[in-house]
Amino acid sequence: MQEPFDIELEDVTYSVFPEEEGIYTIFKDGKEYMKIQKDDESQWLKLDEETELPLFREDAEVNFIGQQIAKHL
Repeated sequence: MQEPFDIELEDVTYSVFPEEEGIYTIFKDGKEYMKIQKDDESQWLKLDEETELPLFREDAEVNFIGQQIAKHL
């Protein structure tokens, strides 16, 4: 399993914790913020907080974090 790492966007630091099967738990300001997973080469999906099923909607913040994760890998 990969080690956690940080991503910065302007003044915000996101802590990324890789999990199983390409799922990443994102922390913001020391609190769990969201879980994301890769959909395709350019799209990432936020997972529903309760069901952990993918939410199929465009989200610039999720895609930015995902692109930074892909660069880190």
